[in-house]
Amino acid sequence: MKLVMLGTGNAVVTECYNTCFVLCDGEHYFLVDGGGGNGILRQLEKAGIPWRSIHDIFVTHRHMDHILGVVWMMRKAAQAAKRGGYDGEVRIYAHKKVLCILDDMAHMLLSKKEAECIGETIRLIPVADGDVYDIIGHKTTFFNIHSTKTKQHGFTIYLNEKEKLTCCGDEPYNESERMYVQGSRWLLHEAFCLDAEEEKYHAYEKHHSTVKDACVTAEKLHVENLVLYHTEDSDMASRKARYTAEGKAYFSGNLYVPDDLEVIDLD
Repeated sequence: MKLVMLGTGNAVVTECYNTCFVLCDGEHYFLVDGGGGNGILRQLEKAGIPWRSIHDIFVTHRHMDHILGVVWMMRKAAQAAKRGGYDGEVRIYAHKKVLCILDDMAHMLLSKKEAECIGETIRLIPVADGDVYDIIGHKTTFFNIHSTKTKQHGFTIYLNEKEKLTCCGDEPYNESERMYVQGSRWLLHEAFCLDAEEEKYHAYEKHHSTVKDACVTAEKLHVENLVLYHTEDSDMASRKARYTAEGKAYFSGNLYVPDDLEVIDLD
């Protein structure tokens, strides 16, 4: 399996795309969030991932930088289906309130014929804490991250019978997630800024972590590989070096600070 980071930035970045990614297993694709607009289509094209081949999408929560790109994916699937050019269905997983928003937006923003695809070509599948699904051939468990801002879910997907990848969404680790995060071979965790720059970017006020915070958590929970995302974009050319230098002081595993469109081999 491979991880393709379509975007790595926070909500208001302009030098990179909002955080979203695809898990690829051969020709099977699992899209997690869609960023804040139709830039998702450009990122998929640049990554060489055909949007028609994405049949599983998970939306972590309702914030604009995560949900709006998914509406564009719905539009593309609906248009293609109405023209007879789309095979199968697209399954969108999220908690009920997010699905209600997607359904409302589809009926307000798409044409009547496109919106008719909801429930047919486009299936909205509600998830709750602890729900388990088979996604791209892998056992996947969704869990409530107990967000302090808006209801949000993360997930754990098993790469094989024993090894797992866990995504904590875009908020700091909560102890309620321990059973999912602890011992993960791969952990995807937000890191809004460097620890020394917290007062500049107000990460805590925005309910986010610093690089130090994320790395301390990963070390404590015996994570093997840590991927940091959802960052500020003040100096993209040096972000990888700056974040890696701070993180290595607190995390002894393999640390990744990917750029947009970077591919990470999970095997």
